Amino acid sequence: MSNTISPVIELKAVNKVYHLGTLSVSVLHKIDLTIAHNDMTAIMGPSGSGKSTLMNILGALDQPTSGDYYFDGQNISGMNDNELSMIRNNRIGFVFQNFSLLPRMSARENIEVPLVYAGVTPKERRERAEQLLQKVGLSNRGHDRPNELSGGEKQRVAIARALINRPSVILADEPTGNLDSRTSYEIMELFTALHEEQHTIILVTHEDDISAYAQRKIMLRDGRISDDVRFNHS
Repeated sequence: MSNTISPVIELKAVNKVYHLGTLSVSVLHKIDLTIAHNDMTAIMGPSGSGKSTLMNILGALDQPTSGDYYFDGQNISGMNDNELSMIRNNRIGFVFQNFSLLPRMSARENIEVPLVYAGVTPKERRERAEQLLQKVGLSNRGHDRPNELSGGEKQRVAIARALINRPSVILADEPTGNLDSRTSYEIMELFTALHEEQHTIILVTHEDDISAYAQRKIMLRDGRISDDVRFNHS
């Protein structure tokens, strides 16, 4: 029996077609993609290339029209909404450009939110959130609300929230899009540190300097993978 570890993500001949009345729009065309555990991958492409659609499929926010999506070796292509919700809540950590923090909650409470849905006790939620606040360099900001935090601090809270359920994959959609250059660098250094701790990270970005942090760059054009390059940063 083989001891080979299956990839965390594997897409096989994935197509996505949107039906708008009598019009059918094909957005993704026979995408084959494998992402190994502990990889740091950047997905890039011009507007209309299909990268947002691909991100939604990778994040179990949408289903392929045809083809197969294996997540941690499990085919999730035919799952219903409740099953996909379990995948999203327990196995994927999301980081968004606009941070998506709840304004009336403190930083610590925002980090705890996924654990509330998972039924974790308040004591454990607090302990895990405080550990992550320390990890992202915000141990003294746990009681502050989002409007009291800078953009970089908000994104650090969002990264901590993405880590709270110990996910298989961190999916970051334009994570530095609302940040200045210095803060972007700090956030990408944090992602680099997480990758060095064996986290699997997928970055969706249009910025070359952000993609340069990744081990691998995948280019989309007209719904197809036009380039797939692996870098050696050693």
